Amino acid sequence: MERCFIFAAGDFFGLRERPAPGDLVIAADAGYRLCRRLGIDPALVLGDFDSMPEPSGVPVQRVPVEKDDTDTMLAVKLGLERGCREFYLYGGTGGKRLDHTLANFQALLYLRRSGARGWLYGDDFCWTAVENETLTLRRQVDWGLVSVFPMAGEARGVDETGLQYPLENAALRPEVAVGVSNHFAADEAAVTVRDGALLVGWELPREGA
Repeated sequence: MERCFIFAAGDFFGLRERPAPGDLVIAADAGYRLCRRLGIDPALVLGDFDSMPEPSGVPVQRVPVEKDDTDTMLAVKLGLERGCREFYLYGGTGGKRLDHTLANFQALLYLRRSGARGWLYGDDFCWTAVENETLTLRRQVDWGLVSVFPMAGEARGVDETGLQYPLENAALRPEVAVGVSNHFAADEAAVTVRDGALLVGWELPREGA
C-alpha cells in the first residue's frame, strides 16, 4: 500500500485523483459526509465526532476531543504507520476555519519530513511542501499562478525557473511574501530550495473545463 486518500470536513472543489483498489481511504470526522457524497467507502472514519454524529455500519476510530493533533493530522499519521508514502488530501482548505487550513499546510511538511509526499487540493489549486530538494511543475493553465512561501524560517538557495519572475540562489524570509503570485512562462517550471522548506502552490485547470 503506497497511497492514502484523506477526506476532511472543509470545502471540496472536485476530485482530481480518485482512489483505486488497494489505496487506503480515511475519512477525518465529518469528511465522511464527503465520502458518501462521492460514493467512496472509507476503510476507516477517524475523529472526535464533534462536528457530526458517530456513523454506524463503517469502521470507526474515536479519539478524544481534547488532543494535540487535528483529526486530519491523526489520519496522516495513521497512513504513515500503514506504509503509505503518497497522500491526497481533500476538504482540507476553505470554510470558516483558516486555522485548520494552516494546520493542513503544516501536515504537508510533516509528511515530507517523514519521507512521504502530500498533495492538498483547494479551489483549483494544489499545494505541497518541499525541503532541500527540487520540485518540477507542469503548466496546466496558460499563465497559471505559482506561489512559494518559506515554512521553517528563512529558506536559502532558492531557484525558480520557467516562471515570469525567476529567482537564483535567493533567500526567502517568512515575514516577506516575495514568492506570491508568480506565473508559468514555460511548459515546465522548477522550484529548488537548498537549505530550508517551502510551501508551493500552483493553479490547476478549472474543474470540468
